[in-house]
Amino acid sequence: MSSVKFSCLFLLLLLLSACGEIADDLTPSDTDQRPTFETGTTGGGVGQNAPPFTVMDINNTVIDLPTALAGNRGIVLYFTMWCPVCDGHMSHALAYVMPNFPDVRFFAVDYLAGSVLLAKEAASNAGYLNSGFTILADVNRQLARDYNATMGTTIVIDSSGVVRMNEDYRNGVRLQTTLSALP
Repeated sequence: MSSVKFSCLFLLLLLLSACGEIADDLTPSDTDQRPTFETGTTGGGVGQNAPPFTVMDINNTVIDLPTALAGNRGIVLYFTMWCPVCDGHMSHALAYVMPNFPDVRFFAVDYLAGSVLLAKEAASNAGYLNSGFTILADVNRQLARDYNATMGTTIVIDSSGVVRMNEDYRNGVRLQTTLSALP
């Protein structure tokens, strides 16, 4: 066996041995592996009281949790990077979710821009300035930290301030089910 073939084979075996418990990935569990949280505690987990927040929207309006919830059955926070995946999620929500829930307020949270001006520019470039989403500039990444959020994370908070959903956007079915169940 040539030294090149041997080196490639050795490298392949080395890479495979680093995979650890790869068999776990081949037989996934059908049970919810997310941790449960004690009712009444504060945090971003389902069933917890939503952490308070104060952020600016792209029109320099201060938005806090009580203001966001006022007069609504709940709110949705969608964390965006303005990438094609986020655009797909947001376009889907605009077309198929938002029209069914006029009593729910939808926010797109730009957690990467670093300033209100840059968040406004990103929203404009992506075509979401007057879309129906209120665009929040999470300049200090407070929301992203408090809700353990990243690209595509979708949070539903009911009118009493309890987190009802915290997961990645998939096809909108879980979001619609959660919103339909809001009191």
